Amino acid sequence: MPSPATRIDVRDIDPSRRHPLIFSRFKQLADGDSLELVNDHDPQPLRRQFELLAPSEYAWSDLQQGPALWRVAITRVRPAQQAGTCCGSCGGA
Repeated sequence: MPSPATRIDVRDIDPSRRHPLIFSRFKQLADGDSLELVNDHDPQPLRRQFELLAPSEYAWSDLQQGPALWRVAITRVRPAQQAGTCCGSCGGA
């Protein structure tokens, strides 16, 4: 079972506070760690926001898809290296 820090049940949170809270918690995750989102509707607007703000930093896994309850795992992943940048693994050679 996820810890309270990694499970966010937004059903009782004011809608205007939901996305900022989720992104704040997501930014605190280490690479490979996940948070579980619990909601009473399909969180597709949140997924579109992740695509805009963190397209290569997350993985989205549907755990339960309605009709009364949605659960999603959002995992922090290491961003892919951009072309032309050094990852540092070669020591800069």
